[in-house]
Amino acid sequence: MGRTSTVLASALTPRRTSSITSFYCKIVYFTAILTDKNSLHLLIVVDCCFIITMPDTLTKLAYQTVQQGKSYFGLVHKAVSTQLLNIVAPAPAETKPKPTPLSLELIQNIQRRMNEILETDWQDVEKGVYPASLLFDNPWDDFFRYYPAVWFDMPEMWQRVNQKRYQEFDPGVETQGLPSYYVQNFHHQTNGYLSDESANLYDLQVEILFNGTADPMRRRILAPLKAGLKAFGDVPASQIKILDVACGTGRTLKNIRGMLPKASLYGVDLSAAYLRKANQLLSQVPGTLPQLVQGNGEELPFLENYFHAVTSVFLFHELPPQARQNVIDEAFRVVKPGGTFIICDSIQMADSPELSIAMENFPEIFHEPYYRHYTTDDLTKRLTDAGFTEVFEQVHFMSKYLIAKKPIEARPEAPSFATGIAID
Repeated sequence: MGRTSTVLASALTPRRTSSITSFYCKIVYFTAILTDKNSLHLLIVVDCCFIITMPDTLTKLAYQTVQQGKSYFGLVHKAVSTQLLNIVAPAPAETKPKPTPLSLELIQNIQRRMNEILETDWQDVEKGVYPASLLFDNPWDDFFRYYPAVWFDMPEMWQRVNQKRYQEFDPGVETQGLPSYYVQNFHHQTNGYLSDESANLYDLQVEILFNGTADPMRRRILAPLKAGLKAFGDVPASQIKILDVACGTGRTLKNIRGMLPKASLYGVDLSAAYLRKANQLLSQVPGTLPQLVQGNGEELPFLENYFHAVTSVFLFHELPPQARQNVIDEAFRVVKPGGTFIICDSIQMADSPELSIAMENFPEIFHEPYYRHYTTDDLTKRLTDAGFTEVFEQVHFMSKYLIAKKPIEARPEAPSFATGIAID
């Protein structure tokens, strides 16, 4: 068989009994580049719904195969697009990004870390932290619908890169009332985070950026989240309230819903366009629809001591220093005593010095005006300054996690007034 082979890419809903997993599958086409001729090859029947039963070892192999395909796809996409950029729209020497080349040793280290996070993802399934269905929850419909748009958007992105235009928005995009630090073309994205087109492309672009590991990185918050909620074991599952700050398109909330099908979920984000996308995504999931609110993480529109847990994924590196502290202070305000606040974001210099070149290259290639400061910021101190205790850190692949507890006897707070109403 050739080096390009068709592999399984579907909506998989597993039912596990001992070492057997049954899946209800709706199959679609997906092509991945396989370098190992002995890799698993699966015959695809398009639009055929059926039940397949797979031992856990085969389920794991299917997951690894899909992830390998996504990784190769991301690498090929970036290599081809970079070559086209240099041919079609070469940057002037004075504005051309100048990233430092990665050594073979560093590339091997990054690959090892990626393999480790995928293994951890699988182990959390085996431990029963969340169902295997989350491993196969890939938005293939959006991939086939919007991947061509990624290419069509590139010429405009390249022009902004070459001309260093970092705050450019279409006339119909509303920017009034938003924090100045937010009105940016982050990652050189057209219209930043403020258009429906951007929201449609975002998850696909992030998957390509991280070679298919964006969701595995997001899912690393699930185990500490579930562990933190044990402090409220006497609270009925349907009354557990969890807030995701800067929820974006809702991928983190969807993962939380997969683990906690009865919990009351909330999301807040500055972008109306991304909230519309999140509503579209989350409305496909059975159960109560999460409550999505347009608002600023620095001024959360919720009552104090309201949530049993608060999460924030991939937000802090895009905030200036004072905004980071403000978001942490607000998280402390709205989480209940005994509750947990979990941050997932980029690795930092202190925990991953061996990847310093990769961190230095990131803002050189992408428009990330606050990233350099973020990589040296002491987030643990910020959390303890806000009043959190028992702050633990974890590192998985290219992401870092801070898990913080609000003490039962929280320090007295100055009188404050909520800027909105939280509705059960």
